[in-house]
Amino acid sequence: MIILFNKPYNVLCQFTDKEKRKTLSDFIPIKNVYPAGRLDYDSEGLVILTDDGKLQSKISDPKFKVIKTYWVQVDGIPDVSALNKLQKGVKLKDGITKPAKAKLIKELKIWDRIPSIRERKSVPISWLEISISEGKNRQVRRMTAAVGFPTLRLIRYAIGEWNINGIKNGNYKVIQKK
Repeated sequence: MIILFNKPYNVLCQFTDKEKRKTLSDFIPIKNVYPAGRLDYDSEGLVILTDDGKLQSKISDPKFKVIKTYWVQVDGIPDVSALNKLQKGVKLKDGITKPAKAKLIKELKIWDRIPSIRERKSVPISWLEISISEGKNRQVRRMTAAVGFPTLRLIRYAIGEWNINGIKNGNYKVIQKK
């Protein structure tokens, strides 16, 4: 079984929490499924859960290089130079990232985030679509900051062939394995 979950902001990517924060169990009543990888507490979007250990490993293990695509709202409007840096690889404290696919996209018509992002009247915001095949800790956020455009909002749109199309934020869809 595969579950595609559109994770809201400030939800832990696990089923329990000693601090009583919202977790997957607040949204998914299905037993014996586990997240294939994780998505940070302050990020939104696609989390895949499955009861298949091999599939879980294939999705989450960087050696399989499954492409993950993110919609990233940033402070400012990245220029060609910033996009080129993302596309060639960005130097972070833990090494240079692999090249990413990165492009500016139109403002998205999506759900409101609660709480909403901070906005500064003097600095415009824009959206990027970034696709990566590795999974360093908070990698996309660190990449955009390294090129001068801090992330304000991060939504994982797709993992491999799966995406959040048609799944409202906080909802999930069960699909059968092929």
